[in-house]
Amino acid sequence: MYTVIVADDEEEIRKGIIRKVRWQKLGFKVIGEAENGADALELTEKLEPDLLLTDIRMPFLSGLELARQIREVRPMVQIIFLSGYDDFSYAQEAIQYNIISYLLKPISSRELEEELLKAKEIIDGQYAEFTRTLQVQKEMEKSEFLMSLLLDGFRMRTDESELIENALSCGLLRNKNTERLRYVVIVVEITDENGRDQITHASVDAIDTILKKYILHASCYMKGRVVSVLAATKSGFHKYLHILAEEIVQSVERILQMKCLVGVSRSAETLADCRECYIEAMNAISYSKKYESNVYFIADEEKNEQFSQENFQEKIDRIEKLLRGGKREELEEYLEYLDMDMVMGKQSIMWMNLLISQIVASVFRVVYTAAGEEAVQELQMYSPFQNARGMEQVVENFQKMKELCLAAKSIIAEQRKKSSEIICDKVLKIIEDRYMDQDLAVLSVSQEISVTPNYLSALIKKVTGRTFVELLTERRIEKAQELLLCTSMKIREITEVCGYKDQYYFSHCFKKITGMSPNACRKLNEEKQR
Repeated sequence: MYTVIVADDEEEIRKGIIRKVRWQKLGFKVIGEAENGADALELTEKLEPDLLLTDIRMPFLSGLELARQIREVRPMVQIIFLSGYDDFSYAQEAIQYNIISYLLKPISSRELEEELLKAKEIIDGQYAEFTRTLQVQKEMEKSEFLMSLLLDGFRMRTDESELIENALSCGLLRNKNTERLRYVVIVVEITDENGRDQITHASVDAIDTILKKYILHASCYMKGRVVSVLAATKSGFHKYLHILAEEIVQSVERILQMKCLVGVSRSAETLADCRECYIEAMNAISYSKKYESNVYFIADEEKNEQFSQENFQEKIDRIEKLLRGGKREELEEYLEYLDMDMVMGKQSIMWMNLLISQIVASVFRVVYTAAGEEAVQELQMYSPFQNARGMEQVVENFQKMKELCLAAKSIIAEQRKKSSEIICDKVLKIIEDRYMDQDLAVLSVSQEISVTPNYLSALIKKVTGRTFVELLTERRIEKAQELLLCTSMKIREITEVCGYKDQYYFSHCFKKITGMSPNACRKLNEEKQR
């Protein structure tokens, strides 16, 4: 049974649609209704419906603006527009927001039910892409190219023009004009509630179904993950990257009822650089225990550019992952395991010296990328290593290495805490200083402080317990109350000063927070002053 929200500012029409349509027979269930665009957006974020049926001309937030904002936060939601205007320009503009139907009012129950059946077929198809167990086709040439590009890129001596030819043949590129294109790698992991890997070859098709709506790409199954190379202009990534990542997560969670993690690299200028992007995307996922978000951009987690990376052994990778996102107890447990392995004498002194040196280099690299140069200087007090020629010196160096790892874990944790607080303080300062800006939003603020909207939203909610919109609305209404009680400004003037374009929407928000209208608030205060 798919879920629906019905939004229309005319109560009679809204109630009539809810009452007359045979929702259950069609495979739908109405879970909410809204009388304006703002409430429709709020309900969509809260209830996460499969379908939104909305009038295109709504108070506070037009249908088109509503569709745009929904695509930012719930890109999986399908939308049907109702309109009393036969305006082709509306329908034309609606196409870019993945609107599945544009219907003219008045419309009969029968006609609406026919459109709902079409909508159900679309949603059925969307679910089928994620639930089928057999992969329809796997292009071996594409898979081999991507694996070679991502895993062996640092050893490849292939000319960039040859890489472009291969990218054209596997569908990653459409033509040889790549001057403005950049490349990003995303890694997708899907696990069940017990953390067991649930990625199959069919998962590649499911991910491709989403990616093809937004961007040029090529995907493959690799080591229990779906790895995709994306190609777009800088503005294209800016517009679609965070949206497609969120839609992948939401689709997996809603349709498969499983956990999904997405790691996103920085962008690179050439295909030859995609190996580094793959490593960055993998490293981004390593931070997955730190925040409630399921999408991790390496640019959010590591502000400093990474050093060039080699193909570290499994033990090195494990320590790096625990430094980034694991618990301190898990790191201590793994170091004890390595200690026991060393004591039992399974490896040579030369191997152990090499292991220690690589771990030390890895620890400093992670601390540098996650916490900066000052943190590295602080960590250096834990690293007075000596050139070990005997087992006794190896043991001593290993103990120092353990201290280094644990100290690094503490430094990174403290730095991330400070970084989170600094970012939230910046956001609160922006809200305090510019609440009157009518265009202030998560997207514009995230661009200003150089993080992604996904990261900023998750961080604000984790640190403050509230969303950006809630914080902004509270500040605006707080200021509005002050102006209502302490000045003779008109409601219309206060509306504009407090960052609202629409007086009715301002009154709606004011009453929602204070329990009374602006006029009632002012009148009550005047009565108290008598």
